[in-house]
Amino acid sequence: MTSDDATATAAPQGIRARNRAALEEEILEAGRRHLARDGAAALSLRAIARDLGMVSSALYRYVANRDDLLTLLIVAAYTSLGDAVEQAHGAIPKDDLVGRWDAIAHGMRAWALAHPHEYALVYGSPVPDYAAPAERTTEPGTRVQVLLVRLLADATRTGRLAPADPDGRDTALAEQAVGPMVRGEFFDGSGVDARTLMAGLGAWSLVMGALSTELFEQLGPDAVSDREAWFTSMVTMARGLVLAP
Repeated sequence: MTSDDATATAAPQGIRARNRAALEEEILEAGRRHLARDGAAALSLRAIARDLGMVSSALYRYVANRDDLLTLLIVAAYTSLGDAVEQAHGAIPKDDLVGRWDAIAHGMRAWALAHPHEYALVYGSPVPDYAAPAERTTEPGTRVQVLLVRLLADATRTGRLAPADPDGRDTALAEQAVGPMVRGEFFDGSGVDARTLMAGLGAWSLVMGALSTELFEQLGPDAVSDREAWFTSMVTMARGLVLAP
């Protein structure tokens, strides 16, 4: 085969790949619209195919079934979230631990407010009869947690951790609760111990609880006069569980 023949063969393959990628993105966008309108449990490939002017059998060339579409939507949501939070975190100097904590939390909120239905998909109620495949969702789904572990590791290394309970009870309880987790591969080489991990989990649970409370309207329409100030206050209180003043 000459170089011209190879180029001629590669060109149609490249076009087909681009066309497939464009159609896959159309499917995901239609899935997001249905997610917003009907919820994850009611997601229907037949309805999505109808929206796209396709027969269902053609759609199955790109998406195996409803669960496969849910997984694609989850991975896309986690990827979008990870990109947004990493960008916010990356704008802060490495030695500014307070700024990094705030950037992660506020980056998370900014993304969630812009993508409330995708936030609900990945952090809301489980979808009935669906289990996310770990081999496809764990890596994109832990990108924010990787940033938090790096922050905990840097706080440990620089002596910036919030002080422990002097009687040692929190350390003993933390070891009982998350000792096996902190010795797992995810934390390998970080220097983070069980007490630090427990403080981080507690702090991040407060942030996520505040965010979910806001997005799912659990405070009522008039309970908080300034939601930005309310969230910032919660982030500050959570930060105090991890970082020393």
